[in-house]
Amino acid sequence: MLRTTRTFASFAVDDVDAARRFYSDTLGMKVTAEGEQGAIWLHSADGHDTLIYPKPDHAPAVFTVLNMSVEDIDEAVDELTARGVTFERYEEMDADDRGVVRAEGHAIAWFTDPAGNILSVVQE
Repeated sequence: MLRTTRTFASFAVDDVDAARRFYSDTLGMKVTAEGEQGAIWLHSADGHDTLIYPKPDHAPAVFTVLNMSVEDIDEAVDELTARGVTFERYEEMDADDRGVVRAEGHAIAWFTDPAGNILSVVQE
């Protein structure tokens, strides 16, 4: 059996400085630097960390790379919109005028970071 000390998620960006500003200033997350390689860590309130690393030939994934759970999705969407975040709308999803898709038991809204990575806020 594999014995791990912890697990963490990671994804790439093409511009770590832009990512640092977006995640810390726009989203208000705690961000710390990771050594000489130029990577950064996102620290969430629940103790889960995510490594964001530079990749010059980065191509954004076509799926959500980071979901952020919120208590009130309408409040979160309004706050992020006021901070300049634009929410995505997908033809196959029935979203309200804010961009929120509401389904049984949860609501979700997607947006992208400066590198084009797909993120979401989710209310469960």
